[in-house]
Amino acid sequence: MAPGTPEDGAREGGYAAHEQAAPQPQPEVEEEEALEEDDGDEEAEAEDYEEEAPTHLPFAPSSELPDDSTTVDPSYTISLIRQLLPQGSNVEKEFRQVLDFSVKQGVPEEKEANRDNGEATKLEDKDPWEESGCILWDLAASKPQAELMMNNLVLEVLLANLQVTQSSRVKEICLGIMGNLACHESLVNAMSLQNSLIATIVDQLFLDDSACLSETFRLLSAVLQSSASVPWAEALLPDEILSRVLWIVGNTLNSTLLEKSIDFLSTVIDNQDVTAILLQPLIKVGLIDHAISMLASEIEKLSDESKLDRGASLDLILNFIEELSSLDSCSEVMSTSEQLIQVLQSIIKLPDKFEVASYCASVVIILANILPDGKQIVPMISHDLPFLEGLLDILPVVSDDNQARNALWCILARLLTQTQGLDVNSSLEQFVSLFLGRFTLIKADLDSHRVDKEEDLSAEDAYLKRGISTSLRAICCVMERWIAEKSALGKEDTSLSENTLESGRMLLRYCQNYGL
Repeated sequence: MAPGTPEDGAREGGYAAHEQAAPQPQPEVEEEEALEEDDGDEEAEAEDYEEEAPTHLPFAPSSELPDDSTTVDPSYTISLIRQLLPQGSNVEKEFRQVLDFSVKQGVPEEKEANRDNGEATKLEDKDPWEESGCILWDLAASKPQAELMMNNLVLEVLLANLQVTQSSRVKEICLGIMGNLACHESLVNAMSLQNSLIATIVDQLFLDDSACLSETFRLLSAVLQSSASVPWAEALLPDEILSRVLWIVGNTLNSTLLEKSIDFLSTVIDNQDVTAILLQPLIKVGLIDHAISMLASEIEKLSDESKLDRGASLDLILNFIEELSSLDSCSEVMSTSEQLIQVLQSIIKLPDKFEVASYCASVVIILANILPDGKQIVPMISHDLPFLEGLLDILPVVSDDNQARNALWCILARLLTQTQGLDVNSSLEQFVSLFLGRFTLIKADLDSHRVDKEEDLSAEDAYLKRGISTSLRAICCVMERWIAEKSALGKEDTSLSENTLESGRMLLRYCQNYGL
């Protein structure tokens, strides 16, 4: 889990979103502005000024933090934590005791503001709490700084703020700092042991602010990837909490919140310990139905030109459903959903395959995962010619994606086997027309992925080869029957040209000789 920055907290339009972007920390702006006001200073005098500490704070990091943020003066970090102390709280007294101890150990206390300095500090319009919080948000991405912060009661200070404040911005900053702290594996255990912290974080899921919810999901994703994941997963178990998570995912219009919430659900799937605790309860409260409904909604928006481009959202949702379909307990449920099959068919039938290449790759993998459990699906879609045409059109799109290409040939093998029992002449003609029209695509794909020696095949390649062989045998069966019928009619069939019949024979020979 990569550390976040205050930029991650920028608001976007949509579900419970704020209208303005979150201010970014700029710890040296005051110094620069003060220098600009002093028109009479010489350049050397200005340099001397830059070397002194600002009058309102100890030495600060630059607005672009150096690569080695351990060079930040510890007293500066401690002063920032002090700025976040809720006035009159129990943690304020405890913090000052820790600070006194730090001073005795050689860490200087922050300087007081220079009351004799007449220079303008330009802080009138800024909230010192927010400015300090944003800088700490950045600093927490550095492990040494994060450890220093933890040793100076930053968790207690942040927790106290979450418990007393009504400000969404304050909550967002506290959660953002904690999210960065949680990215350091060595600190997660200490965070998990902090009294009432887990319950307080889980409670933030019931906020109505999209930025706060985004940071909450980012924090939860980080801790669920750690070795301390179990107590956090257990805290999420109640149905009302899991239902709230799914409600947020299904109803947010904020792209950042959608991304963070789906990342959280993906983390649940990726960590075996967490999966064992949370997957079945999530399925019970409607995880799969929610995911399918989201996908259906995004496809409707994709076909409506009046809607904003939601391609990134569709990618997120499809990738998540692809992850779900790889789990046996989920693929079995998904295979019974007519809505999911209809949505996947509609994506396959989209005309310009290269514009939706990433969608097509996910769709064929999802289909390949659920078809073994959904045997009732195969007869239904095997005679859908536009769908089969769309599948063959995807061959060049997934040519360089081994997983998607393997999945595609696996699907074709299951569907084309059904064509061997065709009884209606009109259907036979349609399938022949389909195969002849896509022969170039089939040949190009197979010729570019030839495997020379059978003994060199991996298990995956052997499985793919069986899928290709099954598909080609099905095509041979259709073509042999068609050629025999047309040859028997001879000149009586005025609708058939010699070139068409020869193309059919060429396709048949290719399929018969492939792999020899």
